[in-house]
Parts: sequence; C-alpha cells; structure tokens
Amino acid sequence: DGVVVTEKVKSNNLDVKESELETEEKGTEEEPTKESDSNIVDVSSGYPREKHISIQRDFAELEKLANLKEEEKKPCPLCSEEKYKACYSHKLHRHLLNFHWKVSVEFEGYRMCICYLPCHPVKPNVVGDQTVSKMGAHYHCIICSATIARRTDMISHINRHVNKGETESRFITVPAPKNSHQVLKESATDVRVLPNYSTPQKTDSYFNPKMKLNRQLIFSALAVLAKERTPIDCLDAFGATGIMGLQWAKHLQSSVRVTINDCNENSVAMIQENCHLNKMKVKMNTKEDDSDEAMGDGEDSTNTIEVTKMDANVIMHLRSFDFIHLDPFGTAVNYLDSAFRNVRNLGIVSLTSTDISSLYAKAQHVALRHYGSNIVRTEYYKELAARIVIAAVARAAARCNKGIEVLLAVALEHFVLVVVRVLRGPNSADDSARKIRYLIHCQWCEERIFQKEGNMLEENPYQQLPCDCHGSMPGKTAVVLGPLWSGALFNAGFLRRMYFESAQYGLDEAQSLLKTLVCEAECTTSKHYSIHAAYEETKQEECGVYIKTPSTSPESLVYRKRKSDDVTRNANKRQKAENSAEHPAFYYNIHRHSIKGMNMPKLNRFLNYLSEAGYRVSRTHFDPMGVRTDAPLAQFKTVLLKYSTPTYGGGQVEDAEVLEEDRSGAAATVCTEDCPPHCAAD
Repeated sequence: DGVVVTEKVKSNNLDVKESELETEEKGTEEEPTKESDSNIVDVSSGYPREKHISIQRDFAELEKLANLKEEEKKPCPLCSEEKYKACYSHKLHRHLLNFHWKVSVEFEGYRMCICYLPCHPVKPNVVGDQTVSKMGAHYHCIICSATIARRTDMISHINRHVNKGETESRFITVPAPKNSHQVLKESATDVRVLPNYSTPQKTDSYFNPKMKLNRQLIFSALAVLAKERTPIDCLDAFGATGIMGLQWAKHLQSSVRVTINDCNENSVAMIQENCHLNKMKVKMNTKEDDSDEAMGDGEDSTNTIEVTKMDANVIMHLRSFDFIHLDPFGTAVNYLDSAFRNVRNLGIVSLTSTDISSLYAKAQHVALRHYGSNIVRTEYYKELAARIVIAAVARAAARCNKGIEVLLAVALEHFVLVVVRVLRGPNSADDSARKIRYLIHCQWCEERIFQKEGNMLEENPYQQLPCDCHGSMPGKTAVVLGPLWSGALFNAGFLRRMYFESAQYGLDEAQSLLKTLVCEAECTTSKHYSIHAAYEETKQEECGVYIKTPSTSPESLVYRKRKSDDVTRNANKRQKAENSAEHPAFYYNIHRHSIKGMNMPKLNRFLNYLSEAGYRVSRTHFDPMGVRTDAPLAQFKTVLLKYSTPTYGGGQVEDAEVLEEDRSGAAATVCTEDCPPHCAAD
C-alpha cells in the first residue's frame, strides 16, 4: 500500500507540473506583442506563432512598431535601453533607417533587420574583478529562427537554405501566401524562374541575366539565316528556362520551327510553363525515335514549340537541323561531334563556352585536357581563347567531312561565343584543317607569329619571329602555343546583316557591339555606317552561294546546294583573293607597350598616326585599349614613341622640345587632303 501511495503522489505531482506549464504557455501566448502582423503560422508546428519583431516587410511597419510621436520620447524597439536611450521622433526615425533598415538582409519580400535586444548573448569580458557582459548585434533567420552575428554570415546562411531547397519560411502570412516563382521579362518575352535562379542546385533551371548580350547576338544570327531560307529547323540543345527558344519563336514566328531540349525533368516542366505563359503551343516529344522531323511540313508550326527531354548528343544524332546552339555549363567540346553529324549544308552552329578559367589561361592543364592546346597568359589572351575554341570546332567538323567559315567570334568577361557556317565536302574540310596552326610567342616583348606551313623541321625557329629578343636576351625566350585557328574571325557581310536585324528588332546592346565588330572585321576606324546602305552591300557571294536579300531578285538565288564544280572553284578563288584583305591576327595593348616617363597620345589619334604611316588599324572588342594592326611590334613602338610627349620635369624640357618639333614636322609631311579634320587642327 505504501508503494501505491507514493506512486499516486508522484503522478499527482507530475500532473500539477504539466498543468503549470500549460498555464505558463497560455499566458505567454496571450501577452501583447509589438508585432504588426498577427496572422502568422509556424509551418513546422502548425499553430499560430508570431515572428520576431526585427523581421518586417517595409519601413513603415518598423516605424509603426516604434509608435513615433513628436511630443514624446520613445525607445528603439530593436535596441536595449543601455544601447540606445529614448529620444524624440526625428532622431528615432533616423536611427531606425540608418542603423537597422539599411543594413538589413532581404528574403522573399521580408527584411531581417539587425537586432540589439538581449537575444544573442556574447561571452563576458573580465575587467579586473568585474565581469562585463555585452549583448551582441545579430540577425534572426526567417527560415530557421537562428541568430547570426555578421551580415555576410547571414547572407551565406540564407543561401545555404536556398541551395538545400528550404525556401519556405517558418512564418507565412495566412491571407496572402507568396508564390515561390518569379517572372522576369527580356526582349518582350516573359520567363518564370525559381528564387535561386542565379545560384541553382543541380536539379534546378539556370537563368543568367548577364548573358542577355549573348542571347541577342545569337538571335541576330538566326534572324539573318531566316532571311536566306524559310522555314528553318533550329535547336536550343540546353533549354534551361527556355528563354532563348521562346524569343526565337515569338519574334521570327513562322520562319522558324523551334525545338527546345533539356535532359532535366524540372527544366522541361519549367519550359512548358514558360511556353504557356507566352501563349505558345507546346508539343512534347520524349521518345528517342529516329524521326527526322517531329513537326512535319503539313503541320501548322506557327506559335508551336516542340519540347524534348533527351540528352543533347542523342537528339543531334537522330535529327537534322539548320541552326544549332550549344550552351552547356562549361565547355562544349563534348557535343561538337554530334552537332556536326546531321547539321544541314550551309547551316549555322553556334556555341557558348563559359569555362573561362581554362580558356583565359588560369587553368592551363584544363585547356590542354579539353581542347588539346597549350596556352599561356598573354596580352591577347581573349583572342587566343576564341581561336582555341574555333580550332576545336574545325577539327570536329573535319571528322564529319565538313568545313567551316567563321562568321563571328566574341570573347567577353563571362563567355566565349563562336558562330560558324557549315560547308559540306572533303575539300572544305581540308581547307579548314589547314588553317589550324601553331603560334610562336616571345615572352619578352610579346611579339607573335604563326608557324610556316609544312612539315619540315627548321633548324632555328626563332628566325620566324620579327623581334631580336633571342639574340639579345639569355636563355630560351619563346614558347609554342596551340594548335590555334589562324584564319579570319569575322565575316563582314554577315555582321552587317546582323546589325540590320538587331536594329529592326530593337536589340540595343547588340547594336553597339556589332558596330565595333564590323570595324574590326574590315580593319578600319570608320564608325559611320548607314543601316540601309550596309544592307544593300550584302548582295555578294558567300560560301559559293548567293545570299537571299530583299535587294536581289528571286531568279538570281541559288539555294542550299552549289550547282557545279565551277561555282566551287570560283568561290575558292574568291576566298583566296580575299585572304590578303583579311583583318590582321591579334592585337597590341597600348598600355602594355607604353614608354616609361612618356605620355601616350589618345587612342583614336594614335590609330590615325598608324594609318598615316601606311598600316591597317582598328580597335578591337577583345580589349578596350587594344589596337589591331598589321604593323610589326617594332614599328608599333616607333610610332608610339614618336607621338608620345615626355612628362615635363627637370632636365627633360630640351628633349621634350626636340620631340615636339619632330612630331609637328612629321605631321606636316604626312597630312594630305584625305586627312581627318582634327589631324589638321593638331
């Protein structure tokens, strides 16, 4: 009996404690809080729970929380009394704005402001015999309610939640739940993306707003091809969100039959969603059947996009296309053989490489592994990267008995874009393969030259370099780079038509770059181009065919195939005649070769001085301070020294006067009637 009594007493004591805990919890729930939003639900527990007062939607709610009144002093709701004393409304408003709101962390419409309340205690400091405890500044995580001290750590903490897929907050408002998708707009095309579209997981789709210029250039190239033949089958092999294929179908309409492919289920679902968002019909095709055309000629392809879920290599092996764009994550060399297998004659293949660490010589072993090329960091490293990619493209095309003509090569901060036209036949393949050569690069003065054609071994390869660094410097001074593409990087006629299409569709970012590319392709400093005049000049023969333009009659057009061997021979003769007028390979950076203690001339004036000396010159998009010219480096430095002025000081005044006389005399002898007005004024 005694045992039973003691067990009953224990059970009664436990019941009393549980009842006391329940009353305490009810009391805490009934206490008034300083929170503005009351309908907050904790998803993890399922019962109403209020978020921390430092998490607010806008600044007005934070001011309302402080209960600002002009005649009364109010304390800061996010600071302790020791940290910030009560003050009038104008000072409190400034304090809330500068010390809390401006340093907040934003996530899905909420602002996590910095908090100085005793929520995150710091280790006490022992000063003499007394211990001083401080309450540290911290942030409250809206997802997991953790307290983080630093703002950068808080941002990293939120990003880790996003990368894990934990994008739903513990505190969600009941009347207006927030949609996890975000709608972005580019070139009159809406695309729905995930909140982590800039830093996605492996299972999410990726959308990079910084690649807008890349998408505009590819669209302009496709628009030019659409004027040559209609309709054309085009493939976006790595769709992601489908933004590129949607722009093609929305603007070019019946001229193209668009296929968007991706091997990820989430990306395919996102593409279908974006097609419906832009009022496009979707035709799904997930079967790997050998059907050359999924959308037949009898089927209405207007406003219809075919979405496929296959590996990119598989769909390019199974079907033929006129236009293929490759934009994988990193290098595209793994997909080149499949791309050139079934691409149609005179079609276009474009590829975007984002492995800039290897292409820009930061990871040289990776470039050797992926592209089979040896590179070093040079002043012309961006053009070197473009020529490495084109060499890989030419080798892949030659394996399929196809040649290439480079239409466009762009290397910018985030990507390398190459657009080539495909020429069928072993003769074209041999011509392209012969343009892959090695480069001799001097590491002292950065002079460079392509190795001579032929297989015979030279006794002294240093003799090919125009510089004399090997004779004046000790040791080995040059390295062999490559193999690289040694041909032209641009087609001036195609670039002019791209400029016309970009102006017609209002692609502002692409227009400015295409102007520079046209000047670079023709190696000229003139920037005054008329759109209509440039478009009329495209009545030329390219790749052995006459290109379809509005200014040519339909009877004079030859489509897709070259009619006879005479046309091929004439095209080869034309290309050989134009090789002498190709733009020079590589460029020099004017800052890299400036003379110490001398002030360089302005870049545009220096271009005029080189042109007056009898050399072809132009600016380049690869480097804002680069000069593309056929002048050797020695002549480049001579002209630069001739028109540079010394930094005046001490005993350099006499030398400056002599250089000034030489400069004025040289300018007087060189100036002619065709000289620009500003040169005569100087």
